[in-house]
Amino acid sequence: MATQTDFAIGIPENKVSVDQETAFNYSQRGQWLRAAVLGANDGLVSVASLMMGVGAVKNDVKAMILTGFAGLVAGACSMAIGEYVSVSSQLDIEVSQIKREKRMGESNEESEDEIEELPKPMQAAAASALAFMFGAIVPLLAASFIMDHKVRLGVVVAAVTVALVVFGWLGAFLGGTPVVKSCLRVLVGGWVAMAITFGLTKLIGSGGL
Repeated sequence: MATQTDFAIGIPENKVSVDQETAFNYSQRGQWLRAAVLGANDGLVSVASLMMGVGAVKNDVKAMILTGFAGLVAGACSMAIGEYVSVSSQLDIEVSQIKREKRMGESNEESEDEIEELPKPMQAAAASALAFMFGAIVPLLAASFIMDHKVRLGVVVAAVTVALVVFGWLGAFLGGTPVVKSCLRVLVGGWVAMAITFGLTKLIGSGGL
């Protein structure tokens, strides 16, 4: 019967170690990468959409900035709390499973490794909140120093577009996924969100509400 050692014959040792290290790295990245990428994209898109919505009916730069800042604070808190609750629930489930295996005598070396790799709620919450704020800062900075209303809206869209591409590329690079597909998905989603918010707010505003 062939064993694992038999299958390893003919494979360079450095190749095996590189593959194992790559798999380990991607596994370890999973927890914080998901929270960080989602947080940054949410911060960028939601705050930019809020500012575009306000910009659709008001020319005042202060109104846009205050709206964006309020969205940054509220969104970061919401992301942190949501991520903490979600990851804590996942942690409870995994801990319960490990305890169940121990009671049934199924605990082994792999179970001990699983304990070390359990999700960390506070780490995920902090990563999510910080990433959200990092993404939200982009449209805020883009609009802060431009007084002309139309130019300001254009600069916000341009800055968000660049940031969306960068975030899409970064997520693909760190996660080992196709770059073009990731960038297009993030970019189109951001554009659609801003367009819908701007259009609906403009429509409601023109109705005198």
